[in-house]
Amino acid sequence: MRRTIPLPYTGPVDWAFLRSQDRFLYRRIADRDRAVLAVGMLEEVPAPEFGSDGRVDDWVFGALRYEWRNVLEPGVFGDASDADADYCAWFIPRYVVEWTGSNVCLHALPGEEQDASEWARSLFRPAQASREPGPLDWVEQCSHEDYVTNVRRLLAHIHRGDIYELNYCTTRSATHYGFDPFAAFGRMLRRSAAPFAGFYRDHNDFVLCASPERFLAFDGDRVMGQPMKGTRPRSKDRHEDARLALELTADIKERSENIMALDVMRHDLSRIAASRSVHVDHLCAVVSLPQVHQMISTVSARMRVGSTPLDAIRAAFPMASMTGAPKVRAMQLIQEAEGVARGRFSGSLGFFAPDGTGDFNVVIRSVLHDAASGRLSITTGSAITALCDPEREWAECRLKARSVIDAICNA
Repeated sequence: MRRTIPLPYTGPVDWAFLRSQDRFLYRRIADRDRAVLAVGMLEEVPAPEFGSDGRVDDWVFGALRYEWRNVLEPGVFGDASDADADYCAWFIPRYVVEWTGSNVCLHALPGEEQDASEWARSLFRPAQASREPGPLDWVEQCSHEDYVTNVRRLLAHIHRGDIYELNYCTTRSATHYGFDPFAAFGRMLRRSAAPFAGFYRDHNDFVLCASPERFLAFDGDRVMGQPMKGTRPRSKDRHEDARLALELTADIKERSENIMALDVMRHDLSRIAASRSVHVDHLCAVVSLPQVHQMISTVSARMRVGSTPLDAIRAAFPMASMTGAPKVRAMQLIQEAEGVARGRFSGSLGFFAPDGTGDFNVVIRSVLHDAASGRLSITTGSAITALCDPEREWAECRLKARSVIDAICNA
């Protein structure tokens, strides 16, 4: 049983202090005024284990790749040799720092309280000033012409009735051997105010995530999902900004794609939910973030006896907003159109806590960084529906990528 140590620190985190740590995971949960940081790896586990009360005995953090679908849909995408461990990194950390409102505490193992407190003191030291990198040379991996051609092919499937909606993504990449992910994430967090931000490291593998979207949240036997579809840019002009938000609220195409993603998540959660417990709490609500307006719906359910939070994640992954409807056929067409693995993009970063809570985001608006090669990539997408205009979808992908690039540096 961990010991909880109140900390007197309220200042910003010096992310650079984590350079010596090969494994850490930070998650922000803005609507709960909460954040958690897992540091070090006490134990790597194949999957979280839940007791008879539906809770974990200790904090468990996880980083899930999109291709976990290979295991969840056996025989469709992967072969029988695929295992959860190939796509899910679950670990019990050495230290957990938790922010709730203005309070900060440290969850440490018995006997490590003094070492943990000394370590935390350095985590909260004033951050060293860092120079922003010059403009990075981002190269689009899919040309405008190829993008439009692919969207038209996907629209043919929609018009034929194969699918109703599909999330199609493109990637841009850059190489910068001096890129500092710690300083870049600090800037990203300040500039984006992303409600479900995340920062993950597994040796040379980094995820800098300014996610505006929650995948699933847990509280006891309750589970909540918040699929997000529908985007408009922000404007510095107050009246124009309000007009854009109202335009998004009334847009038939944006509402239809949001509702289709919501229906898929309702179906997914019904697989683990108690009878008649799945409810839509908010439909097509518009939320304004620093760079964009987003349309979000909320669905909740009570898990039936015998179902665990991990069962809920398995039932709903990959998330509806990043796949399509029907989900399996949409994922097959995504694979054909995109031609490459998504990896950590459109996966999830999250945790389960011993108090019965948990929160998993959608890895979007993110920079994936390989420190060994210096490669950085940003993948963005949009929903392809019968009413979509390929040129507008291309512009939406570029808008989302620009919001990430501007957050990590003045490019």
